[in-house]
Amino acid sequence: MQLGSFKFEQPVVLAPMAGVTDRPFRVLCKRLGADLAISEMVTSNSALFATKKTQTRMDHTGEPAPRIVQIAGGDVAMMVEAAKLNSDRGADVIDINMGCPAKKVCNKLAGSALLSDEKLVENILSEVVKNVDIPVTLKIRTGPDRSNKNGVHIAQIAEQCGVTMLSVHGRTRADKFLGEAEYETIAQIVQSVKLPVLANGDINAPADAQRVLDMTGAWGIMIGRAAQGNPWIFREVKHYLSTGKTLNPPTASEKASVLKWHLQNLYDLYGEFSGVRIARKHIAWYCKGKAHAAQFRQQVYKLESAEEQLQQVEHFFLSDEPVLSLAS
Repeated sequence: MQLGSFKFEQPVVLAPMAGVTDRPFRVLCKRLGADLAISEMVTSNSALFATKKTQTRMDHTGEPAPRIVQIAGGDVAMMVEAAKLNSDRGADVIDINMGCPAKKVCNKLAGSALLSDEKLVENILSEVVKNVDIPVTLKIRTGPDRSNKNGVHIAQIAEQCGVTMLSVHGRTRADKFLGEAEYETIAQIVQSVKLPVLANGDINAPADAQRVLDMTGAWGIMIGRAAQGNPWIFREVKHYLSTGKTLNPPTASEKASVLKWHLQNLYDLYGEFSGVRIARKHIAWYCKGKAHAAQFRQQVYKLESAEEQLQQVEHFFLSDEPVLSLAS
């Protein structure tokens, strides 16, 4: 699979997730085996370009290529402007969001809401592709709802407009994240276009990745929620796909080391006050399934300083004893 000047064989990709796939998490996942890591969605509303939130999402300092920025919106001119701006600011690839099912996004006729307006889909894709000199990719769902799975037609439109790669989540907009992902529609999409297609949805373990590739014939896979607190899933999946064998999980020492690196980079990007608060959800994800995790989460949410977070994370992962009390 080729994406601009970048070549991949059976890529394993980090899915874009709002509030999760910021620069520290993207860099970490790439270090642990992800071939591609897509940014949180960046608004196409130019009135918000100067906000701290949007400026942070467009900052790629120190991020290894390819740098993929996902943009979201439903206005053609705004989407073109956003694509050009991010291209100028260092993006190697522009990804267009037509997959997000969140109400606040769909209410603005963006994300997966666009799947109901195929003409608008065509206009956005064709104009963005025409106006940037870097590859344009697209993320979709299988359709607006189960009675209207138009993913095949959307994929064909994307191919005709010059989109370079397609990612498909195996649920409709109406499904949100409920129920189980279905892969039959993804398989139909793969058969209907020559575009490389990534399969996404409910890939939680290495064996899932192999099963989904076998069922869909996709070029690669995209992993989202299963990577939260488990960035090692990328190296584990790649090892399984190449050898058929399960890789040993990370040791407690490696988990502590990786989480501390992650937290420090959150503090560096957002500042201590915001970084400590953003870090809380990541800490909760990392300690999922570990003994005394619930007690630890309750206590660590009370911590206000980066130093306290780092100390207590190291203690929790490197000690078999429960955490009885933490600094408030």
